[in-house]
Amino acid sequence: MASDATRDLLARLVAFDTTSRNSNLALIEHVEAYLDGLGITHERVTDPHGGKANLFATIGPADRPGIVLSGHTDVVPVDGQVWASDPFALARRDGKLYGRGACDMKGFLAVCLALAPEMKAIALKTPIHFAFSYDEEVGCLGVRGLLDVLAARPVKPLGCIVGEPTDMQVVIGHKAKRSLIATAKGTGGHSSRAPEFVNAVEHLAELVTATTAIGKRLAASGARDELYDVPHTTAHVGVFNGGTALNIVPDEATTEFEFRVLPTEDPDALVAEIRGVAEEIEAEMKARDPRASLDLRIKSEFPGLSTAPEAEIVTLAKRLAGRNDHAKVAYGTEAGLFVEMAGIPTVICGPGSIGEAHKADEFVTEAQLGACEDFVRKLIAHCAA
Repeated sequence: MASDATRDLLARLVAFDTTSRNSNLALIEHVEAYLDGLGITHERVTDPHGGKANLFATIGPADRPGIVLSGHTDVVPVDGQVWASDPFALARRDGKLYGRGACDMKGFLAVCLALAPEMKAIALKTPIHFAFSYDEEVGCLGVRGLLDVLAARPVKPLGCIVGEPTDMQVVIGHKAKRSLIATAKGTGGHSSRAPEFVNAVEHLAELVTATTAIGKRLAASGARDELYDVPHTTAHVGVFNGGTALNIVPDEATTEFEFRVLPTEDPDALVAEIRGVAEEIEAEMKARDPRASLDLRIKSEFPGLSTAPEAEIVTLAKRLAGRNDHAKVAYGTEAGLFVEMAGIPTVICGPGSIGEAHKADEFVTEAQLGACEDFVRKLIAHCAA
């Protein structure tokens, strides 16, 4: 079961509304004050405007390679969701702790902070680092600035454990993502004279149809990895807007779609393929009216993760978790960026189920937090040996 210290810290973290559209500085300041009270050194890496920040802390000798415990501070919105209790006031019911971010992923941050006094009290030979980031939920944006700093340092961490909710299973792989926005601009007019105009909705629908066809092809004959719950690369169209009335030819339409790509596949090849389709559609539109256009741009992207099962960080994480198996997940995390940008071997292992994330009445069980505490205590012992 979770300790009182973890529950108390989780309550304090949940109370900060760190929805990605908001600043996370109040939470960062609170954590900094907590670490200052323990005599733990830390530093900020802020965004270009100074409204958000990553936090990097070190317990133990700073001149030796250590282990990073990493998590994001931002959460998804509660807009439109019906909660049984205030989402920003931690509620305890039947062995579960409810609140926005309790599962994804302030529970992990609370465990790390609750055990920081134990880390400080023991003579660590291998340092333990905290890396708390911002804007993960909107494309893994914030951690990139921190990783630029870490990559430039002469002493690089031995490995990283990203505490996303995995039910404390060791995850060694996740898919890459490319999300895109397409905007079609045509010419509008009365629908009785539709052939005289360039219908933005109809032309953008061709792009949607092509995206869907790519997804079907990948499901039928693309590469597969059965360790993933969805074992193939996927294409998904999530948003489509266009038109104002049935009797008006729409002059503008937008769509948002994504590819979630196995690490063995090239996500940019899929982007290039759909971009080629978009260029063909645009050429058809312009042939009818030179003012027409179809613009396609990347909205967000992050790399996949593919850590070898025999890697030292995997072996360590399995030993700490007390299990021999490993898994791969379809959702994305910052883990791939730790590898790609800073060359830090990384796995994912944290309390809670991803199935509870982003929902109304999001929760993490006290049992999962207790298991995470055991995991981190074993890490402390390992780093002290």
